Amino acid sequence: MSTLAARLHKPLRAGSLIAILAIALAGCSGSSNNANSSPSESQSPASSSASASASNSASEPSAAGGTFTYARPASVTSLDLHNQITANNAFAIDKVFEPLVAFDSEGKIVDWLAKSHEISPDGLTYTFVLRDGLKFSNGQEVKAEDAVFSLQRHLDVGGPLAIAAKVESLTAQDAHTLVIKLKEPYTPFISELSNFSNGILPKDFGGVSEEEFFKNPVGTGPFVVKQWDPAGDLTFAKNAYYWQEGKPYIDELVYKLVADDNQAINQLKAGEVDAIESVALQNVGELKQSQDIAVVANGSWVTEQLFFNTLDEHFSDVHVRRALALALDRDGLTNAVTFGYGKAATSLLPPAIPYNANDKVKALGFDTEAAKAELAKSKFPDGFSTKLLIASGNNARAQEAQIIQAAGKSIGIDIQIESVELAAFRDRFFKYNFSAMINSGQADSPEANSILAFQTDPEGFSKSYWTHYTNDEVTKLLYEGQKTPDGDKRGEIYVQLQQILADEVPYIPLYYPDILKGVRSSVEGLVVLPNNSVRFQDVRLKG
Repeated sequence: MSTLAARLHKPLRAGSLIAILAIALAGCSGSSNNANSSPSESQSPASSSASASASNSASEPSAAGGTFTYARPASVTSLDLHNQITANNAFAIDKVFEPLVAFDSEGKIVDWLAKSHEISPDGLTYTFVLRDGLKFSNGQEVKAEDAVFSLQRHLDVGGPLAIAAKVESLTAQDAHTLVIKLKEPYTPFISELSNFSNGILPKDFGGVSEEEFFKNPVGTGPFVVKQWDPAGDLTFAKNAYYWQEGKPYIDELVYKLVADDNQAINQLKAGEVDAIESVALQNVGELKQSQDIAVVANGSWVTEQLFFNTLDEHFSDVHVRRALALALDRDGLTNAVTFGYGKAATSLLPPAIPYNANDKVKALGFDTEAAKAELAKSKFPDGFSTKLLIASGNNARAQEAQIIQAAGKSIGIDIQIESVELAAFRDRFFKYNFSAMINSGQADSPEANSILAFQTDPEGFSKSYWTHYTNDEVTKLLYEGQKTPDGDKRGEIYVQLQQILADEVPYIPLYYPDILKGVRSSVEGLVVLPNNSVRFQDVRLKG
């Protein structure tokens, strides 16, 4: 998962999320995908995108070394890749562990720890060949048996981003070749393997207990944990055995806890941090005026949303949900909150995702009189009082809440805003202790199924993103979409699914925000990914 606010997503019984528009995912047609060069961002198409990376081409590259400090709104509490999902942990885990395949800043699937992969024509057999000379951060060689152990542990644990494909077998064909056989085709599989949760770790945790391992984990990523306070900062050191030669360029990466938007901005201006993870949209113009600061942007896999707990007596009523959707001016909210760095949402999937149906779904438009008429059909025609839960310290969310509050008032619904600290916010919605909340849905990998499954499967990890929304037709379409090969038929399935969601609004998609990072001008090579994570292995510091 946005700060949370996060990245809460998972597919049906396990899985991931979205993909960038118009990209043919490698191997989906059964063809081979061979990588003849290292997928470092300096060699990928992503590196040429000024919007996705911070660079200064007018000067000579800076010398390697130094410490890069990154301000983040929440601390890292766990590095167990199979049991985590929120952004605070996920975007630290992906610095330590890496998957067989990954995605670049444009959302394209590329070979990563695997130098090649091949999918059989029937979609049942996946073969991965590991890169030559791969080593873990302790210097030990990475073997196919490590990949078998890692993926089997993920299958056994399940977790919030569990492997949804029905895996028949995982086999180390030889020291460098992994073969995965499925019981039935599962179209999103190759994309979901790019999740941070499918990173590779040493077989048997390198001979230590799970608890000990995840306190000081060993992986293939560009960084290793040096010092860690689960209630504060985390300091990474460079991995001396990293497979991308010469990288990372920096010696240390510090995740500094700065919980408040305004504090983060001030520290960036003062040079106390080199970049900030979450840029308040109202501060973008101010930051752009500073010659010492750049705003790095990328299109995102994020949808900002108003979520309803359908176990609540008011929001179990579809007419109440529809009434609020009609009462809310999404265009006005988007203009007020995003300052031009977002687009009003009409459906669940952002435009940067295949099978988004923004041009086909008929969303409930802004119509106060129609909203009043809809509320009159509900069990609460005279209105009611309720609460809207948000995380404190987020200016955009606070403003969104006020706009939603006003929309409710216009049709007789009294909405009280309840702002709590981020950790308490997460705890509350994990326990369904809310009536309505503002949060974001975000992809972990480039696959439409991921966000759809995470937000529509009532039996999945999140119970339809903690809304407990249940619709048998939606569930049926979800399963069909997973098994249907990419193409027009799969697209038709997802249009039907998204239209039902637009009609029944278990959540109201508000807008699709751009991903924005505030970065000091002394920083080169920072690459922003569409899932809101950042790659730091190419970062250099000037001066």
